[in-house]
Amino acid sequence: MTAVHPDHWPAPTASDPVEAGVTVPGSKSVTNRALVLAALASEPGWLRRPLRSRDSSLMAQGLRALGVGIEETVSSSSSAADGTGEAWRVIPAGLHGPATVDVGNAGTVMRFLPPVATLAAGDIRFDGDPRSYERPLHGVIDALRALGARIDDEGRGSLPLTVYGGGALEGGTVEVDASSSSQFISALLLSAPRFNQGLELRHTGRTLPSLPHIRMTVDMLRAAGAQVTTPEDSGEPNVWRVAPSALLGRDLTVEPDLSNAQPFLAAALITGGRVTIPDWPEHTTQPGDALREIFTAMGGSCELTHKGLTLTGTGAVHGIDIDLSEVGELTPGIAAVAALADSPSTLRGVAHLRLHETDRLAALTKEINGLGGDVTETADGLHIRPRPLHGGVFHTYDDHRMATAGAVIGLAVEGVEVENVATTAKTLPDFPAMWAAMLGERA
Repeated sequence: MTAVHPDHWPAPTASDPVEAGVTVPGSKSVTNRALVLAALASEPGWLRRPLRSRDSSLMAQGLRALGVGIEETVSSSSSAADGTGEAWRVIPAGLHGPATVDVGNAGTVMRFLPPVATLAAGDIRFDGDPRSYERPLHGVIDALRALGARIDDEGRGSLPLTVYGGGALEGGTVEVDASSSSQFISALLLSAPRFNQGLELRHTGRTLPSLPHIRMTVDMLRAAGAQVTTPEDSGEPNVWRVAPSALLGRDLTVEPDLSNAQPFLAAALITGGRVTIPDWPEHTTQPGDALREIFTAMGGSCELTHKGLTLTGTGAVHGIDIDLSEVGELTPGIAAVAALADSPSTLRGVAHLRLHETDRLAALTKEINGLGGDVTETADGLHIRPRPLHGGVFHTYDDHRMATAGAVIGLAVEGVEVENVATTAKTLPDFPAMWAAMLGERA
């Protein structure tokens, strides 16, 4: 019997079609935006069913370091591990330093909190995991400087850095190249109502990835009382305006994280089974909603009812040719499914994934090919030609979506061992237990 390395998780293989209901925890993207907006509001607010994960905990800890009160409660009537009984009460306060913020490797924390820190009185230092030093932050740093902030990053355009908060920021007009991350734009828009002059932001790059996340930011700002003008409103391409104003404290219930539903829906598609995700919203700005169309094109069928979204597999998995520029975070899961399809796939428009938690294009190519696959990295994506796969170690590079991609492949391929599956805690706590429960097994 071959010994299993303690850091390697034997991915379960599905012997039968999966039949399950899976309750997915709250959206990381919504949770972390809501925490920032609540911290900048003029009155306390509630955040119900938030995601409790490493990324959201880092956001909450960072805001607490700046003086914001965040009280966590759990309903006595709920023992669910999915967070459905949890609520966070956010109590705004005078932002202040000195403080140190640990961003981990969370893009939302490293990009959303420096603009907040410019509104604090005192010095705020930002640091994080080694990989965070390699992720681009120049768009936020340069823009904040242009708007009047004092920031010391020793010329790197990345972490670590110190924001010398003056208690306010003048704001005004700024140009940003957000080609490498739409979070540059969201980061500035979220704090803009608190800038003295508000903000007029113009994106100057050739491309702009992940537009749904910017739409999410705008919708949440408006729900909090901000006045936001978008390119669609004004007819001016790539220009957003936010008027200075107070923000309202809200009582917000967080939607399930639709991107984190991906591996469970993929399980139904791959095994010819059926999986239901409760509380799937009828209307949403989450990029994960695109899974309905994508997985239908790859051979499944979807039905949205009052019970949630049900995906039913047909026993066939088809390749796909698709531009994923607006939904890049779905790429690892789609690549995993494509590696098991009956025809080739081309995934385009995702060159920016080279700058995510890891270089996702290089990582997917290496790991799928390491299991016998045939993946070629292109200028802006991947070309995947299905081949019979075999077992082996699927390395994750501390990237949660690589880990869930490995689990998806493991459903159909015996002997796949996912390295450091615990990295899924970044956005999906207790993933191994959820996966086992879906399969009717014990973790």
